[in-house]
Amino acid sequence: MKNGFSLITAMLVLMVTLSSCEVIGGIFKAGFWTAIVLIVLVIVIIVWILNRVRRR
Repeated sequence: MKNGFSLITAMLVLMVTLSSCEVIGGIFKAGFWTAIVLIVLVIVIIVWILNRVRRR
């Protein structure tokens, strides 16, 4: 229950203090960096798997 209250409070503060363009920009920026991190992670895992297969 406490987490839900904290989330609602944070959302309310963001809605009051930020304009909608800033909020949307922040969401897209976070999504962009999340995608970059996931792509790099997938590439590292693929390279690791290929190295394991070549050793055998």
